[in-house]
Amino acid sequence: PFFVSVTEIKHNDKAKTLEISCKIFFNDFEAALEKKYNKQLDILKPTEKTRITPLMQDYLTKHLQVNVNGKPVPLQLIGYEIEEDAVWCYLEGSKINQVKKVVVRDDVLFDEHDSQTNMLHFTVKGHRQSTKLDNPNGTAAFTFK
Repeated sequence: PFFVSVTEIKHNDKAKTLEISCKIFFNDFEAALEKKYNKQLDILKPTEKTRITPLMQDYLTKHLQVNVNGKPVPLQLIGYEIEEDAVWCYLEGSKINQVKKVVVRDDVLFDEHDSQTNMLHFTVKGHRQSTKLDNPNGTAAFTFK
């Protein structure tokens, strides 16, 4: 089996925000949340959303960290949805006027799978840069003009 997640980060110039979409296989993510928080969860049940959302917020803000121009960006989980065998998590960082230098730590599920790979895409003013983060290397840097 292969273990992969995809994180797409876009700077919204008008709203001065970072818009983040993170696609993770839900069975792996659910197992990671259950292990970390010692709770039985069912991501597929809509009634579980109120229990799962704060756990996702906590987990993702520990394992997905963004620094823009040398400053950490607090991320807020906006919500999530299930699509086939994956969960899409949507996060936002605010008050980002411009993006020049970016450092992203994305070690989502690295604790779960030695062979975890996280694809990372960062877009600023239509310019997209991408990289692949293989466990244990979970940090990437980007520079935009």
